Amino acid sequence: MTIDAANDPLAAIPAAGKILGLDLGTKTIGVAISDGMRYSATPLETIKRTKFTQDAERIIALIAENQAVAIILGLPLNMDGTEGPRVQSTRAFARNLAPKINLPIAFWDERLSTSAVTRMMIEADLRRDRRAEVVDKLAASYILQGALDRLRAR
Repeated sequence: MTIDAANDPLAAIPAAGKILGLDLGTKTIGVAISDGMRYSATPLETIKRTKFTQDAERIIALIAENQAVAIILGLPLNMDGTEGPRVQSTRAFARNLAPKINLPIAFWDERLSTSAVTRMMIEADLRRDRRAEVVDKLAASYILQGALDRLRAR
């Protein structure tokens, strides 16, 4: 089931349970997981993208391993809030994944997530090669944390 409610994108997220956060890129998928109480998002891994089937299988395995009850998928809107080709590709990914997992998928605005995470890593004096290794899963964590904060504010 894919959720795309403009007013409340998190409306169909179950009240309890861990949530998986995904930052979908063209070459990688950053993955993060919430704790059971939904206070914090933790970077989990970076999936190197191959074909949709293999990508979906890894996500399904992570859902099972972590007993996730929902997915937050970063939506790469343009800076002016409009949707471009990357949003279309993200929505297509969600449409294809939804029947395989039978969990709610909520889109969450991911504008500036990668740049915010990169800025934090630069300030922490992380080497460039190390930043490249972790940026996607940290961006997924940043996206998921934003959604968790909104869920708690309700």
